[in-house]
Amino acid sequence: MRIDRRDFLKAGAAVSAAMLLPASARANSGFAPRPGDWRRFEVVTRLEIAEPDGRTQAWIPLPSVNEADWFRSERSEWTTNAGRAHLVREPKYGADMLHVEWDEGEKAPVVEVVSRIAARDRAVDLTTPGNPPPLTPTERALYTAGTDLIPVDGIVLETAQKISAGAETDVDRARAIYDWVVDNTFRDASVRGCGVGDIAAMLESGNLGGKCADLNALYVGLARAAGLPARDVYGIRVAPSQFGYASLGAKNEVITKAQHCRAEVYLDSHGWVPVDPADVRKVVLEEPPGDLAADDAKVVEARKALFGSWETNWLAYNMAHDVSLPGAEGPKLGFLMYPQAETASLRLDCLDPDTFRYAITARELMA
Repeated sequence: MRIDRRDFLKAGAAVSAAMLLPASARANSGFAPRPGDWRRFEVVTRLEIAEPDGRTQAWIPLPSVNEADWFRSERSEWTTNAGRAHLVREPKYGADMLHVEWDEGEKAPVVEVVSRIAARDRAVDLTTPGNPPPLTPTERALYTAGTDLIPVDGIVLETAQKISAGAETDVDRARAIYDWVVDNTFRDASVRGCGVGDIAAMLESGNLGGKCADLNALYVGLARAAGLPARDVYGIRVAPSQFGYASLGAKNEVITKAQHCRAEVYLDSHGWVPVDPADVRKVVLEEPPGDLAADDAKVVEARKALFGSWETNWLAYNMAHDVSLPGAEGPKLGFLMYPQAETASLRLDCLDPDTFRYAITARELMA
């Protein structure tokens, strides 16, 4: 990925363009993502600090995932009136971010980032074992280890053992955990943003409601505790679903609140397999007319498809946990999916538009 820094353009209006609409021929034709043509998108993040005070800095996640079969992070460029702006790569997971530091006294801190990515749908045939490249010992250790919010011992281990008891193969274990998460959790619309992802607290309290950063983290933690490498992938939806699912895509070119994390599990016979139990629960709650029954056709199709496939109308930022922001005074993050900022050593609430204004837009690029 090439990263360029350019001088701030005073006129810097937010980039917006009409997003290509889903193909009508595919809408409502069943949810069945399959690898096909690559689609390219331009995503613009514009951030302003409404009330700068003392030392003011920000961190903007940049696309840093590169997977040959389904995602390419092409390039990011930025314009800003900051005194310093530079690319930082988180060392453990390789997550890229732009770190911006404004001079004290700057009354209108602003930065705009333009990123281009390419993505295509993915699907794994779980009925036919393949010959995927094996994980290295380092990779296997990384993706089976616990994190601050996703432990793999205690109640998480106990739950994983109960769920996977009797499962004979890795595929069986992975599917049993997926089915358990879909059957026992729910999407809680009152949760702010994408949730927190504290899975031990969820299991200990018995409250298994949340959003994607909770429910898919629960899948990842249970899979790791069951001995299966697994990982969260943090990103944002960039386009409507081409399969007619209103709940599983961006509504228009403004994607400021369209953040979504997904999950993968590594199976020795198939490699990395996409899963997304959180989106099954999203379909149940939000797909029109709402509160769908488990046996509704759209729920059944989503549940079947989201163990083994993704519609990649979505940008993947990174797979990082326990992220320490360089130069920050505030605490480390459980994950990096939203822009972050601090003023006078105070971490701003990335979900509070009154003090921390940002807008994210996306448009599909013609081939």
